[in-house]
Amino acid sequence: MKLAVIGAGSTYTPELVSGLMRERERIDVRELVLHDIDPERREVVGGLARRILERQGFAGALATTGELDRALDGADAVLIQIRVGGQAARLRDETIPAACGCVGQETTGAGGLAKTMRTVPVVLEVAQRARELAADDAWIVDFTNPVGIVIRALLDAGHRAIGLCNVAITFQRQIAGHLGVAPDRVLVDQVGLNHLTWIRAVWLDGRDVLPEVLSSFGDELADEIELPRRLLDALGAIPSYYLRYFYAEREVVREQKVTPPRAQVVLDIERRLLELYRDPSLAEKPVLLEQRGGAFYSEAAIQLVASLNADTGDIQVVDVRNQGTLSGLADDDVVELPARIGAAGAVPVPQPPLAPELLGLVQHVAAYERLAAEAAASGDRDRARLALMTHPLVREDELAEGLLERLLAAETQPPPMPTEVGR
Repeated sequence: MKLAVIGAGSTYTPELVSGLMRERERIDVRELVLHDIDPERREVVGGLARRILERQGFAGALATTGELDRALDGADAVLIQIRVGGQAARLRDETIPAACGCVGQETTGAGGLAKTMRTVPVVLEVAQRARELAADDAWIVDFTNPVGIVIRALLDAGHRAIGLCNVAITFQRQIAGHLGVAPDRVLVDQVGLNHLTWIRAVWLDGRDVLPEVLSSFGDELADEIELPRRLLDALGAIPSYYLRYFYAEREVVREQKVTPPRAQVVLDIERRLLELYRDPSLAEKPVLLEQRGGAFYSEAAIQLVASLNADTGDIQVVDVRNQGTLSGLADDDVVELPARIGAAGAVPVPQPPLAPELLGLVQHVAAYERLAAEAAASGDRDRARLALMTHPLVREDELAEGLLERLLAAETQPPPMPTEVGR
């Protein structure tokens, strides 16, 4: 297999290459190509990746390149993990909505729309080149946020694509830790939309232990997602930590007035990580990487590619078309839920209907995602305004208009700090 990673200047990449050797029995990567448009990050991250692979006895070929066609030519799988505009753009996505009294977050609300408008056209360009140059049956695995909308755009354009988020695997590891068992014994039945999901069952060796998990570890889980324990009990489910932006919207807005944007925190972590990566004696991912966010994504990505390649039929949480799986949503909506993975793709596992208190919010955001994907693919400003009016974290016409003006104007201004590509 030839595996191409687009946006490989990401600080996540060392974790990604570490996972290759763990899955060597299911995925025989003969050529790994790391692509990034930033030459410095490409050299620094690529250098650590090479040392990690050499230490692990990787027998294939490793190449780093800034040429997209070189990376995609003949690829059997393409991982896309780009951040268009880098942390500079993320800072705008977080601070402009916050200044207007809204939640400032890079994947949801007004900031999420700005990221969508900037990102979808670039991902579609990469996917089109992959269609022309990669193997006919190549899969695109996307981790580029906002994943649900990006995957909708890719599927609407006819690409073979599956979306991936780290939330499910993070919960799997946390819950397995609470239970004191190996993670591979735990399956979280996480359903909803990307960054808008709830765990409605926790399967341990085939038995649903969610009631026991909530009873024994509800306080710890509530602390981890920064929501009240009573909410978990009322829902009978574990909300994703992204649900805090909806369930505690006013509290988040208040916090944003006194705490630095996440983009600034991440920028400092990335600076420190890149300094560590430059150390020629370093040949493993550093502990600091766990603070970057997106924990375990790379491990999940390699598992997904391996299962697609080996036609294993195991169950993983991914982003795919609904196709009737969740009633109350359109067939072409992109949902995030457990699916059986094989060579033909991902087949969603049948799901019971969402409870009304979950379905209402999911339908609301699904409508926004449809409009946002259309706006990003077409560049239609009016569609973008409608998308903001539809989002539950914006809603108001005048607010949507003002936010859109500020966000679009900011895209034409020089970045306040250097850009980078990797997610």
